[in-house]
Amino acid sequence: MTNGDGKAGALNGIRVVEMGQLIAGPFCGQLLGDMGAEIVKLEPPETGDQMRHWGQGDRPSWWRVIARNKYSVAADLRSEAGQALARELIAKADILIENFRPGTLEKWNLDPAELRKANPGLIVVRVSGYGQTGPYSQRAGFGGIGEAMGGWRGIVGYPDRPPARMGVSIGDTLAATYGCMGALAALHHRSRTGEGQIVDSALYEAVLQVMESTVADYSASGTKRRRTGSTLPGIAPSNVYPCRDGEYLIGANQDGVFARLAAAMGRPELASDERYATHRARGARQEELDALIGDWTRTMTIAELEAKMIEAGVPAGRVYDAEDMFADPHFAAREALVTLPDAEFGEVTMQGVFPKLSATPGSVRRPAPLEVGQDSEEVLKRWLGR
Repeated sequence: MTNGDGKAGALNGIRVVEMGQLIAGPFCGQLLGDMGAEIVKLEPPETGDQMRHWGQGDRPSWWRVIARNKYSVAADLRSEAGQALARELIAKADILIENFRPGTLEKWNLDPAELRKANPGLIVVRVSGYGQTGPYSQRAGFGGIGEAMGGWRGIVGYPDRPPARMGVSIGDTLAATYGCMGALAALHHRSRTGEGQIVDSALYEAVLQVMESTVADYSASGTKRRRTGSTLPGIAPSNVYPCRDGEYLIGANQDGVFARLAAAMGRPELASDERYATHRARGARQEELDALIGDWTRTMTIAELEAKMIEAGVPAGRVYDAEDMFADPHFAAREALVTLPDAEFGEVTMQGVFPKLSATPGSVRRPAPLEVGQDSEEVLKRWLGR
C-alpha cells in the first residue's frame, strides 16, 4: 500500500488522525507524515487551524511546512456530527494525535479509553502543557510556559537582563518530537502484542529532558546554572568571535582541538601553557581566553578565518540565516531544503526531511492543503467507503 503520492517511506501504510492545533500536535503529525504515514487532519469548518495564518512577512508560510503531507477533513468536534465522524475515522486509524487541554477529548465524547475499545490497537499521542495527570494538568499551557517550567528560559540570555527566548517554539517542537518518538515505540510494542496505548508528552517534561546536567548538578553540589550569554561556564573556548566583516563560531573546547587552534593562531605554546593546557584551566580563564582569541580573529575576514579553521581541523562555522542556507552548496547536496509547487506563491522552499533513512527515506509527497476540508470527499471514500 502507498500513500497515493510518490515515495512510500518507512511508515507507509500507517494511518494517522491529527486533531491537534497550533504547533505541538501538528508538528508531531508533520514528523510522522514526513516518514510516510498518511495524515488526516481534522479542522474546524471554515476557520481551520490557526496555523494557516501564522508566520512572518507579508505572506506567512508556516502552514506550508507544518501541514505538508496532510489531508484536510472538515469536522466540528464540538458537534455530535463532527464527533461521530471523528470516531469513524479513528476506528480506522493506527495513531491519533491531539494537543488539547486534558479532559477536552472526554468532554467531546472522544475518550481515548472508549476509542481503544473500538480499536484496541490505537495509539493515542496526547501532548499537553503539564501532562494528563498531576495537580497542574488542567492548567492552560503553551510552549513558552513549558520552557520556563522545564528550566530552559531561565538560562537563556545574559545575566544582567531578563530571560530570553530561543527565537523558535522549541518547547512545542520538543514535546511533539517526544510524542512522535513515543508513537514509534508504541508501534513496535503493538507489532509484538497487538496492543495500542497512550503516549503522554508534556511540554515541560520534554524541555526538562534536554536540560543536560542542570538537575544533577544541583543535586550533587547545589550548583544552579545561570544565564551566561553566548558561553557555557567552564567550556572554553567555545564562542562567537568577531571578524572584520561579521562573526564566526569556534568550538575548540577539547585539549587536542585547542592545540590545533593554537597552532593555527601561530601560538602553539598556548596548548602547553598551564593557564590553558587543560579543560579546567581553560574554563577558569574563559573570558581571558576569549579575549585573546578575539584579538586574533578580528584581524581577518570570515572567509580568511574559515579557511584557517578548515585547514587546522577545528570545528567552526558561520552563523547562518535563511539567505545563507539558500546559497550554501552543502545544503543543496544534502537536499536539506526542498521546493514545492504552491497555488498561491508559485513555489515555496522549506526544510527537508530528517533524519535520512537509507532504505526507506522520508519525503514531502504533497503540499499543505490550501482549503479547509478540501480532501474530505477523497478521505471518506478511501477510509470509510463512502
